[in-house]
Parts: sequence; structure tokens; C-alpha cells
Amino acid sequence: MADLRLVIFDCDGVLVDSEAISNRVLARLLTEIGLPRDLAQTRREYQGLLLDEIATRTEQALGRAVPADFLVRFQAERAEEFQRELKPVPGAEQAVRRVKAAGVRVCVASQGRLEKSRMTLALTGLDRLFDSDDVFSAYSVARGKPHPDLFLHAAATMGAEPAACAVVEDTPSGVQAGVAAGMRVLGYSADSDEQALRAAGADIVRSLDEVPALLGLPS
Repeated sequence: MADLRLVIFDCDGVLVDSEAISNRVLARLLTEIGLPRDLAQTRREYQGLLLDEIATRTEQALGRAVPADFLVRFQAERAEEFQRELKPVPGAEQAVRRVKAAGVRVCVASQGRLEKSRMTLALTGLDRLFDSDDVFSAYSVARGKPHPDLFLHAAATMGAEPAACAVVEDTPSGVQAGVAAGMRVLGYSADSDEQALRAAGADIVRSLDEVPALLGLPS
């Protein structure tokens, strides 16, 4: 991408290794309220959803309302687990630094709430790579992924045309959002379904070390 101006990184599963932790906590809480799920099932059914969508999907499966404190408990217990266990995804810091060293801007665009992304970036030390205003949340736009709203909002705020942007994503819904926004999408498949990412329109990377070269940036 000779005209590359901006690389947009998803947060969970791309920069911070949070997906297994989040879905393990969710599986535990789902089981407690009468919907038995293990980690694999929860990742397959819930990964990439907004909080309200998690509640709605659970209520549909249960056939009744979730407890009033369900989402509050999920966020609180997840935060506790993050404090104990959260780590950066291998190669994340190096990939971001190499993109920046090539003179290309970077930002974060996550399906999660802004405060969650800022917390996880701080816990892993990756917050120092991004200006505080360069972290974006799907809660700031009308529609989350797989719609393009979040990526278009991030690009407009960062002053880059969509065609001059690349996205690094690890979920099919995120890939779909990037493609719908008219951006090139790299699908990070180390802990995701490579076939599903490719089918959604991503060029596959199995290691974040591959990102700069695949974008035509110096090694």
C-alpha cells in the first residue's frame, strides 16, 4: 500500500491477549445462571459482541431475562482477571513500533467500551504507543462491527481516507467491518478461525511480525 496513511488495530485479541480471559469469565457466569457453556462454546457464540448483545443472546437461549446484575458482574470479574493475567499479544508492541517508524499513523478501534480498552492497554504497557485520543470505541458510533461505522469514524478523526487505511483484526465481524469501510484488512489468525477470516475478506497473518512487510513497510 504505497499510499498507506493509517493502520487501525483492533484491541482484544490483536494487541492484548484478552479473549480467552473474557470468554472464560463469561462461560462461568452463563453456567451459574443456568446456561452451561465452556470456553470454546462461549468464544464461538459470543466473541465480538457488544455487552447488550451478550445479554440479548443469553436471554434468547435461556428463554427468560438475565439477572439484573449479570453484565455488571461480568465486567467486574473480567477486570479482576485482567489485573492478574492480562498480557500483550506476542509481537504487538514491535509491530506497532515498526508501523510508526515507517511514518504511518496508528490507532485502536475496539468493539469494547473506551474505558475497557484504555484499561487493558495500560495493564499491558501498550498505552504508551498510542495518543489518548487515538483510541476509539464502537459505543461512540451508531452501529458496531460488522458495520463499517467504527472504522470510518476512526479514519475521519485521524484524517485519513478509507482507501489509505489498513485494519488488523482477529474476528470475522471485524474483518467484515473493515472491508465494508473500503479498507484493506489483515486477519490475525494465531488464535482465530483462519478460514472464516479469509472468507470475510482478510489477508491472513499468522504472526504480528508479518504485518509491516505485508503492508509494504520497511522491516
